[in-house]
Amino acid sequence: MSIPSPLPDPLVELVAERFRVLSEPARIKLLDALRAGPASVGELAARAGLSQQNASKHLGVLHSAGLLERARTGNTAQYAIADPSVFTLCELVCDALRDRYSALQAVIPPPQAPIGR
Repeated sequence: MSIPSPLPDPLVELVAERFRVLSEPARIKLLDALRAGPASVGELAARAGLSQQNASKHLGVLHSAGLLERARTGNTAQYAIADPSVFTLCELVCDALRDRYSALQAVIPPPQAPIGR
């Protein structure tokens, strides 16, 4: 698929919205927790270290954005990844951060321990 350049404004808005959804650390934790497979709100809250209410709110945002699918069974909802490209994006960002960190380490020496300690 070729992406037009310059990007049309409606596409710019869609891309920006996707990044806004992913800009919340709790949502990244929940997505990461779903790498292990579908899970309930309670399970995801525990894995991500969030309250059940907070996890539920963020899962709703991720679901509305099309990143998650939700299956209801009685009063329980199971969440699963609907768009696995989110993991590709995360890997790209992590690789870029690793490269940047390595480059910075090459130019900035580690701190020296104070003398006499």
